[in-house]
Amino acid sequence: MDDKQELASEETRTPDPADLTLGGYLKEHSRPPAFEGVDGEPYTVSAEAEQTPNLRAPYEGYLVFPRWAVTGLGVVGHVETGTLERGPSRQAVLEALRRLPLRRVKEILDVAIVEASVAREEDAR
Repeated sequence: MDDKQELASEETRTPDPADLTLGGYLKEHSRPPAFEGVDGEPYTVSAEAEQTPNLRAPYEGYLVFPRWAVTGLGVVGHVETGTLERGPSRQAVLEALRRLPLRRVKEILDVAIVEASVAREEDAR
């Protein structure tokens, strides 16, 4: 098989999606996924939804990333995102967040860490 055929074959393979999304991981492993943030610290993730006064989409959802002590023996901080999803119900918003691929969740975590760091620096001025 030449390189082009091998690449085409790899592109058409269907990966096992059981734990490639946030919801799939939660279901498969009965715990939230863990990530190493861009700051080198350990984080897990929680999908959250809140009711809002917006009548068209009365719920909004975001991710909270608890930062764990390096020993893993407790939460020592957190970062969170702004609104990532809006919808008609809490369940709809949480389901949309749970469809996020884990690689995208990691990207969102790293952006949240950088934004929190910039905000702390600005507050210190």
